[in-house]
Amino acid sequence: MKMKKLGIWMDHENANLIDLNSKKHSRSITSEFTFNTKEDALNRSESLMHNKRQQMHEAYYKEIADVILKYDNVLLFGPTNAKTELHNYLNKDLHFKDINIGVESADKMTDNEKDAFVENHFKK
Repeated sequence: MKMKKLGIWMDHENANLIDLNSKKHSRSITSEFTFNTKEDALNRSESLMHNKRQQMHEAYYKEIADVILKYDNVLLFGPTNAKTELHNYLNKDLHFKDINIGVESADKMTDNEKDAFVENHFKK
């Protein structure tokens, strides 16, 4: 049986999901916690802003996690610590214990560079 592999380039705002076996190839998931949301919440109170950010990041990570459940091998990569935060979020859930999840740092990339990064990772 062929292993299902997924690469996810992500920061705190966007996640580009790269399935090398899919005809669609990739899709994006966007966090609802935007600059405007942050400013609006911060104008009310700092603790409200932190709570709002936490809730929206958790919803963002859950949406990504729901996709990850369909794969055997996953690579999380990107320029911020969002990949590590998602990895920690997944480690708390036993549904992900049989999924091989790797984490690597990467700079901003073009779509072609992201595709090549994922291909190279899974060739190892």
